[in-house]
Amino acid sequence: MPKGSGKQLAQNKKAYHDFFIEQTFEAGIVLKGTEIKAIRAARVNLKDAFAKIENGEVYLHNLHVSPYEQGNQFNHDPLRTRKLLLHKKEISKLIGETKVTGYTIVPLKMYLKNGFAKVLIGLGKGKKQYDKRDDLKKKEAKRDIERAFRDRQKM
Repeated sequence: MPKGSGKQLAQNKKAYHDFFIEQTFEAGIVLKGTEIKAIRAARVNLKDAFAKIENGEVYLHNLHVSPYEQGNQFNHDPLRTRKLLLHKKEISKLIGETKVTGYTIVPLKMYLKNGFAKVLIGLGKGKKQYDKRDDLKKKEAKRDIERAFRDRQKM
């Protein structure tokens, strides 16, 4: 199964708007108790999440997993820091790339693959304001062209 495929639970659309994504990695995620049940119910938000490398391990910060309704006392903190599972070579590659100024690790989407929750993280370089405007113009132009083709086919 290719990277990034499976039942998609959440997507960070803002990441593609704010960063040039140069490389992607598929990572497992360490969860506790009822978190996987909440994730399977798609009660997760990647919007403000980011990843950091600490002591040779990759951690995901600000990933919001809503408490599971039937979990009562077994629920965990929704914004707790979660460890990502990557191969040592991938971690060392990320360490080398993030030392270059402007690069950051951003979660792009969360999905289920073979029953396991996976996070697709991307190595991104921040966009400037004029890059964002340029992308919006290109997107709008593409939408106008497709609309014109669709109208022409109706005739």
